[in-house]
Amino acid sequence: MPFKNTNRYLIQIKMLIKTYAGAVHGVEARTITVEVNTGGTVSAGNQLYWLVGLPDSAVREGFQRLEAAIKNIGMKMPRMKTIVNLAPADIRKEGSSFDLPIALGMLASTLQMEGSALKDYMIMGELSLDGSLRPIKGALPIAIQARNDGFKGLIVPMQNAREAAIVDKLDVYGIECLSQAIDFFQGTNNLQPMTENTRQIFATSNVVNDVDFSDVRGQQNIKRALELAAAGGHNVILIGPPGAGKTMLARRMPTILPPLNLYEALETTKIHSVAGRLAEGESLIKARPFRAPHHTISDVALVGGGSNPNPGEISLAHNGVLFLDELPEFKRSVLEVLRQPMEERKVTISRAKISVDYPASFMLVASMNPCPCGYYNHPEKDCVCGPGVVKRYLNKISGPLLDRIDLHVEVTPVSYDELSLNSKQGSGSSQEIIDRVILARKIQSKRFRLHEGIFFNAQMTSRMVRNECKLGDSELILLKKAMERLQLSARAYDRILKVARTAADLEGQKSINVGHLAEAIQYRSLDREGWAG
Repeated sequence: MPFKNTNRYLIQIKMLIKTYAGAVHGVEARTITVEVNTGGTVSAGNQLYWLVGLPDSAVREGFQRLEAAIKNIGMKMPRMKTIVNLAPADIRKEGSSFDLPIALGMLASTLQMEGSALKDYMIMGELSLDGSLRPIKGALPIAIQARNDGFKGLIVPMQNAREAAIVDKLDVYGIECLSQAIDFFQGTNNLQPMTENTRQIFATSNVVNDVDFSDVRGQQNIKRALELAAAGGHNVILIGPPGAGKTMLARRMPTILPPLNLYEALETTKIHSVAGRLAEGESLIKARPFRAPHHTISDVALVGGGSNPNPGEISLAHNGVLFLDELPEFKRSVLEVLRQPMEERKVTISRAKISVDYPASFMLVASMNPCPCGYYNHPEKDCVCGPGVVKRYLNKISGPLLDRIDLHVEVTPVSYDELSLNSKQGSGSSQEIIDRVILARKIQSKRFRLHEGIFFNAQMTSRMVRNECKLGDSELILLKKAMERLQLSARAYDRILKVARTAADLEGQKSINVGHLAEAIQYRSLDREGWAG
Protein backbone atom coordinates (compact mmCIF):
# COMPACT_ATOMS: atom_id res chain seq x y z
CA MET A 1 0.00 0.00 0.00
CA PRO A 2 1.40 3.48 -0.87
CA PHE A 3 0.15 5.04 2.41
CA LYS A 4 1.69 5.54 5.80
CA ASN A 5 -0.46 6.33 8.80
CA THR A 6 0.76 9.56 10.45
CA ASN A 7 -1.25 11.04 13.34
CA ARG A 8 -4.34 9.12 12.24
CA TYR A 9 -4.30 10.79 8.80
CA LEU A 10 -2.90 9.44 5.56
CA ILE A 11 -0.08 11.31 3.84
CA GLN A 12 -1.59 13.64 1.23
CA ILE A 13 -1.69 12.49 -2.36
CA LYS A 14 -3.22 14.94 -4.79
CA MET A 15 -4.69 13.33 -7.85
CA LEU A 16 -7.74 13.89 -10.07
CA ILE A 17 -9.45 10.77 -11.44
CA LYS A 18 -12.42 10.59 -13.79
CA THR A 19 -14.85 7.70 -14.06
CA TYR A 20 -18.03 7.54 -16.11
CA ALA A 21 -21.59 6.63 -15.24
CA GLY A 22 -25.08 7.13 -16.69
CA ALA A 23 -28.17 9.02 -15.54
CA VAL A 24 -31.61 8.02 -16.82
CA HIS A 25 -34.07 10.71 -17.93
CA GLY A 26 -37.32 9.38 -19.29
CA VAL A 27 -36.39 6.26 -21.22
CA GLU A 28 -33.05 7.62 -22.40
CA ALA A 29 -29.72 7.95 -20.60
CA ARG A 30 -27.00 10.59 -20.46
CA THR A 31 -23.34 10.10 -19.73
CA ILE A 32 -22.20 11.47 -16.38
CA THR A 33 -18.55 12.22 -15.66
CA VAL A 34 -17.62 11.41 -12.06
CA GLU A 35 -14.64 13.60 -11.12
CA VAL A 36 -12.85 12.66 -7.89
CA ASN A 37 -10.19 15.00 -6.50
CA THR A 38 -8.38 13.92 -3.33
CA GLY A 39 -5.94 16.17 -1.50
CA GLY A 40 -5.69 18.81 1.17
CA THR A 41 -5.56 18.54 4.94
CA VAL A 42 -8.81 18.81 6.84
CA SER A 43 -8.77 20.79 10.06
CA ALA A 44 -10.89 19.74 12.99
CA GLY A 45 -14.61 20.42 12.50
CA ASN A 46 -14.43 20.85 8.74
CA GLN A 47 -16.23 18.59 6.33
CA LEU A 48 -14.13 15.76 4.93
CA TYR A 49 -16.10 14.71 1.85
CA TRP A 50 -17.89 16.96 -0.63
CA LEU A 51 -20.36 15.76 -3.26
CA VAL A 52 -21.52 18.34 -5.82
CA GLY A 53 -23.42 18.25 -9.10
CA LEU A 54 -27.10 18.22 -8.02
CA PRO A 55 -27.13 14.81 -6.26
CA ASP A 56 -30.33 13.68 -4.55
CA SER A 57 -30.38 12.25 -1.01
CA ALA A 58 -29.76 8.66 -2.22
CA VAL A 59 -26.54 9.80 -3.94
CA ARG A 60 -25.41 11.91 -0.98
CA GLU A 61 -25.91 9.03 1.45
CA GLY A 62 -23.51 6.98 -0.64
CA PHE A 63 -20.44 8.09 1.36
CA GLN A 64 -21.64 6.09 4.36
CA ARG A 65 -22.06 3.00 2.18
CA LEU A 66 -18.70 3.62 0.50
CA GLU A 67 -16.80 3.89 3.77
CA ALA A 68 -18.17 0.62 5.12
CA ALA A 69 -17.73 -1.22 1.81
CA ILE A 70 -14.15 -0.04 1.29
CA LYS A 71 -13.11 -0.95 4.85
CA ASN A 72 -14.81 -4.35 4.69
CA ILE A 73 -12.78 -5.39 1.63
CA GLY A 74 -9.51 -4.44 3.36
CA MET A 75 -8.91 -1.09 1.63
CA LYS A 76 -8.57 2.35 3.24
CA MET A 77 -11.04 5.21 3.02
CA PRO A 78 -9.04 8.41 2.30
CA ARG A 79 -8.88 10.69 5.36
CA MET A 80 -8.24 13.88 3.45
CA LYS A 81 -10.40 16.41 1.70
CA THR A 82 -12.19 14.67 -1.17
CA ILE A 83 -14.39 16.46 -3.70
CA VAL A 84 -16.64 14.43 -6.00
CA ASN A 85 -18.28 16.29 -8.89
CA LEU A 86 -21.02 14.73 -11.02
CA ALA A 87 -20.87 16.54 -14.34
CA PRO A 88 -22.72 18.11 -16.06
CA ALA A 89 -23.57 19.83 -12.81
CA ASP A 90 -26.94 21.24 -13.95
CA ILE A 91 -28.59 17.78 -14.34
CA ARG A 92 -30.15 16.23 -11.26
CA LYS A 93 -28.58 12.88 -10.32
CA GLU A 94 -30.90 10.34 -8.71
CA GLY A 95 -30.56 6.91 -7.15
CA SER A 96 -27.82 4.86 -5.56
CA SER A 97 -26.23 3.50 -8.75
CA PHE A 98 -23.34 6.03 -8.57
CA ASP A 99 -21.78 4.22 -5.58
CA LEU A 100 -19.46 2.02 -7.63
CA PRO A 101 -17.96 4.67 -9.97
CA ILE A 102 -17.39 7.00 -6.99
CA ALA A 103 -15.73 4.24 -4.95
CA LEU A 104 -13.40 3.25 -7.80
CA GLY A 105 -12.55 6.91 -8.42
CA MET A 106 -11.66 7.45 -4.76
CA LEU A 107 -9.49 4.32 -4.64
CA ALA A 108 -7.71 5.25 -7.89
CA SER A 109 -7.16 8.85 -6.77
CA THR A 110 -5.37 7.58 -3.64
CA LEU A 111 -3.29 5.10 -5.66
CA GLN A 112 -4.86 2.04 -4.04
CA MET A 113 -5.70 0.65 -7.47
CA GLU A 114 -4.70 1.11 -11.10
CA GLY A 115 -6.92 3.76 -12.71
CA SER A 116 -5.61 4.13 -16.27
CA ALA A 117 -8.37 1.95 -17.78
CA LEU A 118 -11.27 3.65 -16.00
CA LYS A 119 -11.76 6.07 -18.89
CA ASP A 120 -12.69 3.19 -21.24
CA TYR A 121 -15.69 1.94 -19.26
CA MET A 122 -19.04 3.17 -18.06
CA ILE A 123 -19.59 1.91 -14.51
CA MET A 124 -22.80 1.57 -12.49
CA GLY A 125 -23.74 -0.19 -9.26
CA GLU A 126 -25.13 0.23 -5.75
CA LEU A 127 -22.83 -0.93 -2.94
CA SER A 128 -23.87 -2.90 0.11
CA LEU A 129 -21.96 -2.40 3.34
CA ASP A 130 -20.03 -5.64 2.79
CA GLY A 131 -18.88 -4.53 -0.67
CA SER A 132 -21.34 -6.62 -2.67
CA LEU A 133 -23.40 -5.03 -5.43
CA ARG A 134 -27.14 -4.57 -5.70
CA PRO A 135 -29.05 -4.26 -9.02
CA ILE A 136 -29.80 -0.88 -10.58
CA LYS A 137 -32.62 0.59 -12.65
CA GLY A 138 -32.25 1.52 -16.31
CA ALA A 139 -29.37 -0.78 -17.25
CA LEU A 140 -30.64 -1.14 -20.84
CA PRO A 141 -30.80 2.58 -21.77
CA ILE A 142 -27.47 3.11 -20.00
CA ALA A 143 -25.92 0.34 -22.11
CA ILE A 144 -27.31 1.92 -25.28
CA GLN A 145 -25.79 5.27 -24.27
CA ALA A 146 -22.42 3.62 -23.48
CA ARG A 147 -22.33 2.10 -26.95
CA ASN A 148 -23.35 5.38 -28.60
CA ASP A 149 -20.57 7.24 -26.75
CA GLY A 150 -17.95 4.74 -27.88
CA PHE A 151 -17.03 3.20 -24.53
CA LYS A 152 -15.13 -0.06 -24.69
CA GLY A 153 -17.40 -1.70 -22.15
CA LEU A 154 -19.98 -1.40 -19.40
CA ILE A 155 -19.62 -2.70 -15.85
CA VAL A 156 -22.87 -3.40 -13.99
CA PRO A 157 -24.06 -5.68 -11.17
CA MET A 158 -24.40 -9.32 -12.19
CA GLN A 159 -28.20 -9.13 -11.86
CA ASN A 160 -28.31 -6.53 -14.66
CA ALA A 161 -25.74 -8.11 -16.96
CA ARG A 162 -28.13 -10.09 -19.18
CA GLU A 163 -30.39 -7.08 -19.58
CA ALA A 164 -27.53 -4.83 -20.68
CA ALA A 165 -25.90 -7.53 -22.84
CA ILE A 166 -28.69 -7.41 -25.42
CA VAL A 167 -26.99 -4.24 -26.73
CA ASP A 168 -24.57 -5.30 -29.45
CA LYS A 169 -21.09 -3.89 -30.13
CA LEU A 170 -20.50 -3.35 -26.41
CA ASP A 171 -18.70 -5.57 -23.89
CA VAL A 172 -20.85 -5.94 -20.78
CA TYR A 173 -19.27 -7.27 -17.60
CA GLY A 174 -21.38 -8.45 -14.70
CA ILE A 175 -19.66 -8.25 -11.32
CA GLU A 176 -20.79 -9.27 -7.85
CA CYS A 177 -18.69 -7.09 -5.54
CA LEU A 178 -16.33 -4.12 -5.30
CA SER A 179 -13.27 -6.37 -4.99
CA GLN A 180 -14.09 -7.99 -8.32
CA ALA A 181 -14.20 -4.59 -10.01
CA ILE A 182 -10.85 -3.61 -8.50
CA ASP A 183 -9.25 -6.87 -9.64
CA PHE A 184 -10.62 -6.31 -13.14
CA PHE A 185 -8.90 -2.92 -13.47
CA GLN A 186 -5.76 -4.28 -11.84
CA GLY A 187 -5.65 -6.98 -14.51
CA THR A 188 -5.74 -9.81 -11.97
CA ASN A 189 -9.28 -10.95 -12.77
CA ASN A 190 -9.86 -11.96 -16.36
CA LEU A 191 -13.60 -11.38 -16.54
CA GLN A 192 -15.41 -12.55 -19.64
CA PRO A 193 -18.10 -10.29 -21.14
CA MET A 194 -21.69 -11.45 -20.94
CA THR A 195 -23.07 -12.54 -24.31
CA GLU A 196 -26.72 -12.53 -25.31
CA ASN A 197 -27.91 -13.43 -28.81
CA THR A 198 -30.95 -11.19 -28.88
CA ARG A 199 -32.35 -12.48 -32.13
CA GLN A 200 -31.96 -16.08 -31.04
CA ILE A 201 -33.62 -15.38 -27.68
CA PHE A 202 -36.44 -13.59 -29.44
CA ALA A 203 -36.86 -16.24 -32.12
CA THR A 204 -36.95 -19.14 -29.64
CA SER A 205 -39.24 -17.45 -27.14
CA ASN A 206 -42.40 -19.38 -26.46
CA VAL A 207 -45.00 -17.37 -24.57
CA VAL A 208 -47.35 -19.71 -22.71
CA ASN A 209 -50.75 -18.28 -21.77
CA ASP A 210 -52.74 -19.62 -18.84
CA VAL A 211 -56.02 -18.51 -20.44
CA ASP A 212 -57.58 -19.02 -23.86
CA PHE A 213 -60.65 -17.85 -25.74
CA SER A 214 -61.76 -21.46 -25.98
CA ASP A 215 -62.63 -21.14 -22.26
CA VAL A 216 -65.36 -18.64 -23.14
CA ARG A 217 -68.73 -20.21 -23.93
CA GLY A 218 -70.94 -18.38 -26.39
CA GLN A 219 -70.36 -14.63 -26.85
CA GLN A 220 -69.46 -15.08 -30.53
CA ASN A 221 -70.35 -11.47 -31.36
CA ILE A 222 -68.12 -10.21 -28.53
CA LYS A 223 -65.24 -12.36 -29.73
CA ARG A 224 -65.68 -10.89 -33.19
CA ALA A 225 -65.47 -7.35 -31.74
CA LEU A 226 -62.31 -8.19 -29.80
CA GLU A 227 -60.80 -9.80 -32.90
CA LEU A 228 -61.41 -6.51 -34.74
CA ALA A 229 -59.82 -4.60 -31.87
CA ALA A 230 -56.74 -6.85 -31.86
CA ALA A 231 -56.35 -6.77 -35.65
CA GLY A 232 -56.41 -2.96 -35.85
CA GLY A 233 -55.14 -1.96 -32.41
CA HIS A 234 -58.48 -0.32 -31.55
CA ASN A 235 -59.67 0.77 -28.10
CA VAL A 236 -62.74 -1.08 -26.86
CA ILE A 237 -65.25 -0.79 -24.01
CA LEU A 238 -67.45 -3.69 -22.87
CA ILE A 239 -70.84 -2.80 -21.35
CA GLY A 240 -72.98 -5.45 -19.71
CA PRO A 241 -74.54 -6.81 -16.51
CA PRO A 242 -72.54 -8.50 -13.73
CA GLY A 243 -71.39 -12.01 -14.57
CA ALA A 244 -71.80 -11.62 -18.34
CA GLY A 245 -68.09 -12.31 -18.92
CA LYS A 246 -66.64 -8.81 -19.49
CA THR A 247 -63.54 -9.30 -17.33
CA MET A 248 -63.05 -12.87 -18.55
CA LEU A 249 -63.05 -11.69 -22.16
CA ALA A 250 -60.80 -8.70 -21.50
CA ARG A 251 -58.15 -10.77 -19.71
CA ARG A 252 -57.86 -12.97 -22.80
CA MET A 253 -57.02 -10.08 -25.11
CA PRO A 254 -53.22 -10.62 -24.92
CA THR A 255 -53.71 -14.18 -26.24
CA ILE A 256 -54.97 -12.88 -29.59
CA LEU A 257 -52.53 -10.00 -30.06
CA PRO A 258 -49.70 -10.59 -32.54
CA PRO A 259 -46.28 -11.35 -30.99
CA LEU A 260 -43.94 -8.47 -30.27
CA ASN A 261 -41.42 -7.80 -32.98
CA LEU A 262 -37.80 -7.17 -31.99
CA TYR A 263 -38.14 -3.39 -32.11
CA GLU A 264 -41.25 -3.45 -29.89
CA ALA A 265 -39.62 -5.90 -27.48
CA LEU A 266 -36.56 -3.67 -27.03
CA GLU A 267 -38.73 -0.57 -26.59
CA THR A 268 -40.94 -2.30 -24.02
CA THR A 269 -37.93 -3.71 -22.16
CA LYS A 270 -36.39 -0.24 -21.95
CA ILE A 271 -39.48 1.17 -20.20
CA HIS A 272 -39.66 -1.69 -17.71
CA SER A 273 -35.92 -1.39 -17.09
CA VAL A 274 -36.25 2.29 -16.21
CA ALA A 275 -39.16 1.49 -13.89
CA GLY A 276 -37.21 -1.34 -12.23
CA ARG A 277 -39.89 -3.88 -13.20
CA LEU A 278 -37.69 -6.43 -14.97
CA ALA A 279 -37.40 -9.76 -13.20
CA GLU A 280 -33.91 -10.58 -11.93
CA GLY A 281 -31.83 -12.10 -14.70
CA GLU A 282 -34.40 -11.31 -17.39
CA SER A 283 -32.93 -9.86 -20.56
CA LEU A 284 -35.84 -9.19 -22.90
CA ILE A 285 -39.60 -8.87 -22.52
CA LYS A 286 -41.14 -11.25 -25.02
CA ALA A 287 -44.86 -11.07 -24.13
CA ARG A 288 -47.09 -8.05 -24.63
CA PRO A 289 -47.74 -6.25 -21.33
CA PHE A 290 -51.16 -6.49 -19.70
CA ARG A 291 -51.71 -3.88 -17.00
CA ALA A 292 -54.89 -3.83 -14.89
CA PRO A 293 -54.65 -1.08 -12.23
CA HIS A 294 -57.26 -0.89 -9.45
CA HIS A 295 -59.87 1.86 -9.67
CA THR A 296 -58.36 3.60 -6.62
CA ILE A 297 -55.24 4.52 -8.66
CA SER A 298 -54.14 8.16 -8.71
CA ASP A 299 -53.63 10.18 -11.86
CA VAL A 300 -49.85 10.36 -11.23
CA ALA A 301 -49.61 6.57 -10.87
CA LEU A 302 -51.58 6.14 -14.09
CA VAL A 303 -49.72 8.55 -16.41
CA GLY A 304 -46.42 8.74 -14.55
CA GLY A 305 -44.65 11.53 -12.73
CA GLY A 306 -43.73 12.23 -9.13
CA SER A 307 -40.94 14.43 -7.78
CA ASN A 308 -38.52 12.11 -9.58
CA PRO A 309 -40.54 11.27 -12.74
CA ASN A 310 -41.17 7.58 -13.31
CA PRO A 311 -43.24 5.75 -15.94
CA GLY A 312 -46.91 5.22 -15.06
CA GLU A 313 -49.27 2.37 -15.88
CA ILE A 314 -50.00 3.68 -19.37
CA SER A 315 -46.29 3.55 -20.24
CA LEU A 316 -45.86 0.13 -18.64
CA ALA A 317 -48.71 -0.97 -20.95
CA HIS A 318 -46.83 0.34 -24.02
CA ASN A 319 -47.22 -2.11 -26.93
CA GLY A 320 -49.74 -4.02 -24.85
CA VAL A 321 -53.12 -3.72 -23.12
CA LEU A 322 -54.31 -1.33 -20.42
CA PHE A 323 -57.40 -2.86 -18.81
CA LEU A 324 -59.63 -0.59 -16.72
CA ASP A 325 -62.25 -2.72 -15.00
CA GLU A 326 -65.40 -0.96 -13.68
CA LEU A 327 -64.55 2.23 -15.56
CA PRO A 328 -67.09 4.56 -13.87
CA GLU A 329 -65.56 3.74 -10.48
CA PHE A 330 -62.29 5.46 -11.42
CA LYS A 331 -62.02 9.08 -10.35
CA ARG A 332 -63.00 11.43 -13.14
CA SER A 333 -59.69 13.30 -12.89
CA VAL A 334 -57.85 10.01 -13.43
CA LEU A 335 -59.83 9.16 -16.57
CA GLU A 336 -59.46 12.62 -18.07
CA VAL A 337 -55.66 12.42 -18.07
CA LEU A 338 -55.97 9.54 -20.54
CA ARG A 339 -57.32 11.73 -23.31
CA GLN A 340 -54.08 13.26 -24.57
CA PRO A 341 -51.95 10.06 -24.36
CA MET A 342 -54.63 8.12 -26.28
CA GLU A 343 -54.25 10.58 -29.16
CA GLU A 344 -50.51 11.31 -29.04
CA ARG A 345 -49.44 7.78 -27.95
CA LYS A 346 -46.93 9.33 -25.58
CA VAL A 347 -47.07 11.29 -22.34
CA THR A 348 -44.95 14.29 -21.41
CA ILE A 349 -44.14 14.84 -17.73
CA SER A 350 -43.05 18.42 -17.08
CA ARG A 351 -41.45 19.78 -13.95
CA ALA A 352 -39.78 23.10 -13.18
CA LYS A 353 -36.33 21.93 -14.25
CA ILE A 354 -37.04 18.83 -16.31
CA SER A 355 -39.38 17.52 -18.99
CA VAL A 356 -39.40 13.84 -19.99
CA ASP A 357 -41.36 11.88 -22.57
CA TYR A 358 -42.58 8.34 -22.01
CA PRO A 359 -44.05 6.19 -24.82
CA ALA A 360 -47.70 5.23 -24.26
CA SER A 361 -48.94 3.38 -27.33
CA PHE A 362 -51.39 1.07 -25.58
CA MET A 363 -54.69 -0.58 -26.42
CA LEU A 364 -57.35 0.50 -23.96
CA VAL A 365 -59.79 -2.23 -22.93
CA ALA A 366 -62.42 -1.04 -20.46
CA SER A 367 -65.47 -2.65 -18.90
CA MET A 368 -68.47 -1.25 -17.08
CA ASN A 369 -71.97 -2.05 -15.88
CA PRO A 370 -74.76 -0.15 -17.68
CA CYS A 371 -76.06 1.26 -14.39
CA PRO A 372 -75.37 1.11 -10.62
CA CYS A 373 -77.48 -2.03 -10.12
CA GLY A 374 -76.07 -3.53 -13.30
CA TYR A 375 -79.28 -4.68 -14.97
CA TYR A 376 -80.31 -1.86 -17.28
CA ASN A 377 -81.37 -3.36 -20.65
CA HIS A 378 -81.12 -6.88 -19.15
CA PRO A 379 -83.35 -9.31 -21.06
CA GLU A 380 -84.65 -11.02 -17.91
CA LYS A 381 -83.95 -8.96 -14.78
CA ASP A 382 -85.47 -5.56 -14.05
CA CYS A 383 -83.36 -2.50 -13.38
CA VAL A 384 -84.13 -0.96 -9.98
CA CYS A 385 -82.33 2.33 -10.60
CA GLY A 386 -84.42 5.47 -10.27
CA PRO A 387 -85.20 8.01 -13.04
CA GLY A 388 -82.08 9.64 -14.44
CA VAL A 389 -79.73 7.41 -12.44
CA VAL A 390 -78.56 5.47 -15.50
CA LYS A 391 -77.72 8.66 -17.36
CA ARG A 392 -75.84 10.13 -14.39
CA TYR A 393 -73.92 6.87 -14.02
CA LEU A 394 -72.88 6.91 -17.67
CA ASN A 395 -72.00 10.60 -17.45
CA LYS A 396 -69.18 9.70 -15.04
CA ILE A 397 -67.31 8.94 -18.26
CA SER A 398 -66.91 12.10 -20.31
CA GLY A 399 -68.00 12.34 -23.93
CA PRO A 400 -64.48 13.20 -25.16
CA LEU A 401 -63.11 10.01 -23.57
CA LEU A 402 -65.88 7.82 -25.04
CA ASP A 403 -65.26 9.48 -28.39
CA ARG A 404 -61.70 8.13 -28.33
CA ILE A 405 -62.89 4.54 -27.86
CA ASP A 406 -63.47 2.88 -31.24
CA LEU A 407 -65.66 -0.06 -30.24
CA HIS A 408 -68.59 0.13 -27.82
CA VAL A 409 -69.64 -3.48 -27.30
CA GLU A 410 -72.76 -4.58 -25.41
CA VAL A 411 -72.17 -7.87 -23.58
CA THR A 412 -75.31 -9.91 -23.02
CA PRO A 413 -75.73 -12.76 -20.48
CA VAL A 414 -74.88 -16.27 -21.62
CA SER A 415 -77.69 -18.83 -21.68
CA TYR A 416 -77.55 -22.17 -19.86
CA ASP A 417 -77.30 -24.08 -23.13
CA GLU A 418 -74.17 -22.13 -24.06
CA LEU A 419 -72.65 -22.52 -20.60
CA SER A 420 -73.31 -26.27 -20.47
CA LEU A 421 -70.25 -28.42 -20.83
CA ASN A 422 -72.22 -30.49 -23.33
CA SER A 423 -72.67 -27.49 -25.61
CA LYS A 424 -71.63 -28.37 -29.15
CA GLN A 425 -71.24 -24.76 -30.26
CA GLY A 426 -67.75 -24.01 -31.47
CA SER A 427 -66.10 -21.50 -29.18
CA GLY A 428 -62.99 -20.63 -31.20
CA SER A 429 -59.56 -20.85 -29.63
CA SER A 430 -57.10 -18.01 -29.26
CA GLN A 431 -54.82 -19.68 -31.82
CA GLU A 432 -57.56 -19.65 -34.46
CA ILE A 433 -58.24 -15.98 -33.81
CA ILE A 434 -54.61 -14.89 -33.68
CA ASP A 435 -53.89 -16.55 -37.02
CA ARG A 436 -56.47 -14.25 -38.63
CA VAL A 437 -55.18 -11.25 -36.66
CA ILE A 438 -51.60 -11.82 -37.81
CA LEU A 439 -52.67 -12.00 -41.46
CA ALA A 440 -54.54 -8.70 -41.07
CA ARG A 441 -51.52 -7.09 -39.36
CA LYS A 442 -49.28 -8.20 -42.24
CA ILE A 443 -51.57 -6.39 -44.66
CA GLN A 444 -51.33 -3.27 -42.51
CA SER A 445 -47.54 -3.51 -42.18
CA LYS A 446 -47.25 -3.58 -45.95
CA ARG A 447 -49.67 -0.66 -46.25
CA PHE A 448 -47.74 1.52 -43.80
CA ARG A 449 -44.21 0.46 -44.68
CA LEU A 450 -43.34 4.00 -45.84
CA HIS A 451 -44.80 5.67 -42.73
CA GLU A 452 -42.43 5.78 -39.77
CA GLY A 453 -44.03 4.80 -36.47
CA ILE A 454 -47.30 3.61 -38.05
CA PHE A 455 -47.88 -0.14 -37.75
CA PHE A 456 -51.66 -0.70 -37.58
CA ASN A 457 -54.92 0.97 -38.55
CA ALA A 458 -55.66 2.64 -35.22
CA GLN A 459 -52.49 4.73 -35.59
CA MET A 460 -53.54 6.31 -38.89
CA THR A 461 -53.68 10.11 -39.08
CA SER A 462 -56.68 11.90 -40.57
CA ARG A 463 -54.86 12.39 -43.86
CA MET A 464 -54.00 8.69 -44.02
CA VAL A 465 -57.64 7.80 -43.28
CA ARG A 466 -58.72 9.80 -46.33
CA ASN A 467 -56.17 8.02 -48.51
CA GLU A 468 -56.59 4.46 -47.22
CA CYS A 469 -60.34 4.37 -46.43
CA LYS A 470 -61.94 5.60 -49.65
CA LEU A 471 -65.64 4.79 -49.96
CA GLY A 472 -68.02 4.18 -52.86
CA ASP A 473 -71.37 5.93 -53.35
CA SER A 474 -73.38 3.36 -51.35
CA GLU A 475 -70.95 3.49 -48.46
CA LEU A 476 -70.98 7.29 -48.44
CA ILE A 477 -74.80 7.35 -48.24
CA LEU A 478 -74.78 4.90 -45.32
CA LEU A 479 -72.10 6.85 -43.44
CA LYS A 480 -73.92 10.15 -44.00
CA LYS A 481 -77.13 8.71 -42.50
CA ALA A 482 -75.23 7.36 -39.51
CA MET A 483 -73.45 10.67 -38.90
CA GLU A 484 -76.73 12.62 -39.03
CA ARG A 485 -78.76 10.19 -36.95
CA LEU A 486 -76.16 9.56 -34.25
CA GLN A 487 -74.79 13.12 -34.36
CA LEU A 488 -71.24 11.78 -34.44
CA SER A 489 -68.12 13.92 -34.13
CA ALA A 490 -65.36 14.21 -36.70
CA ARG A 491 -63.20 11.99 -34.46
CA ALA A 492 -65.92 9.31 -34.42
CA TYR A 493 -66.12 9.59 -38.21
CA ASP A 494 -62.43 8.78 -38.52
CA ARG A 495 -62.67 5.94 -36.03
CA ILE A 496 -65.57 4.32 -37.87
CA LEU A 497 -63.51 4.35 -41.05
CA LYS A 498 -60.51 2.85 -39.25
CA VAL A 499 -62.60 -0.01 -37.84
CA ALA A 500 -64.18 -0.59 -41.26
CA ARG A 501 -60.69 -0.72 -42.78
CA THR A 502 -59.73 -3.39 -40.22
CA ALA A 503 -62.86 -5.42 -40.99
CA ALA A 504 -61.89 -5.35 -44.68
CA ASP A 505 -58.32 -6.41 -43.82
CA LEU A 506 -59.59 -9.41 -41.86
CA GLU A 507 -61.39 -10.55 -44.99
CA GLY A 508 -58.45 -9.70 -47.24
CA GLN A 509 -60.48 -7.08 -49.12
CA LYS A 510 -58.75 -4.10 -50.73
CA SER A 511 -61.77 -1.82 -50.47
CA ILE A 512 -64.36 -1.13 -47.77
CA ASN A 513 -67.86 -2.29 -48.60
CA VAL A 514 -71.26 -1.59 -47.02
CA GLY A 515 -71.00 -4.63 -44.73
CA HIS A 516 -67.67 -3.51 -43.27
CA LEU A 517 -68.99 -0.01 -42.72
CA ALA A 518 -72.25 -1.20 -41.14
CA GLU A 519 -70.32 -3.41 -38.72
CA ALA A 520 -68.14 -0.47 -37.68
CA ILE A 521 -71.18 1.79 -37.17
CA GLN A 522 -72.95 -0.73 -34.95
CA TYR A 523 -70.05 -0.54 -32.50
CA ARG A 524 -70.95 3.07 -31.64
CA SER A 525 -73.75 1.92 -29.30
CA LEU A 526 -73.12 4.57 -26.65
CA ASP A 527 -73.65 7.24 -29.31
CA ARG A 528 -77.19 6.06 -29.96
CA GLU A 529 -79.85 8.49 -28.85
CA GLY A 530 -81.76 7.25 -25.83
CA TRP A 531 -79.35 4.42 -25.00
CA ALA A 532 -79.17 5.55 -21.39
CA GLY A 533 -82.78 6.68 -21.08
